[in-house]
Formats: sequence, C-alpha cells, structure tokens
Amino acid sequence: MIGRIWHGWTSHSNANAYEELLRAKVLPEIAGMQIPGYQGAHVFRRQLESEVEFITLLWFDSLDSVRAFVGEDYETAHVPPKARALLARYDERSQHYDLLLTPDETG
Repeated sequence: MIGRIWHGWTSHSNANAYEELLRAKVLPEIAGMQIPGYQGAHVFRRQLESEVEFITLLWFDSLDSVRAFVGEDYETAHVPPKARALLARYDERSQHYDLLLTPDETG
C-alpha cells in the first residue's frame, strides 16, 4: 500500500471553505474517477498562528495506481483550480511512502 502525502496552507478566513471544497468536490471527484487501486483518503487540519495547514493522505495499492491518477510524473500534485483559488501556498510535488504497519498491527 502506498500513502500519497500532500500539504496545503490557507488563511483562517478561507479554511472552512477549503475544507468544504475537499469534502464536497475534490475527494468525491477523485473517488468518481474509479482509479484502479485507489483506496480512499484521510484529511488532517492544523490551526497555526497565521494560517491553517491541511494534509491529505491518499491511499493506493501501488505506484502504478498513483500513475493512473496523475500520470507518469506521479509526484505531480493534483490541485484543481478551485482549490488553488483558496490556498495561499501548497506543495507542487507529493511524497509517496510504503505502508509498513497499521493500527491493527501495532495495537
């Protein structure tokens, strides 16, 4: 299993709108692509003094599944235009990690 991690930062005033966009549009659209090997997502939100950070963690069966999502340059970030409009800054590249242990295995 591959975890695809990406970070985006937005202003306090745009944070709720960005979260709603993720919930209502971005993640359902990714799921709707019916990418072979896509296993869903986790979203994290962290309130900072001057901004709000979001981390998305998308799960895929393999790097081939990631390539089916974003293409051969699989580290390219997927940031739709409506999301870009709400973000102050974001990672241009995503990071990919092999899953080694799950909560079921550790605890």
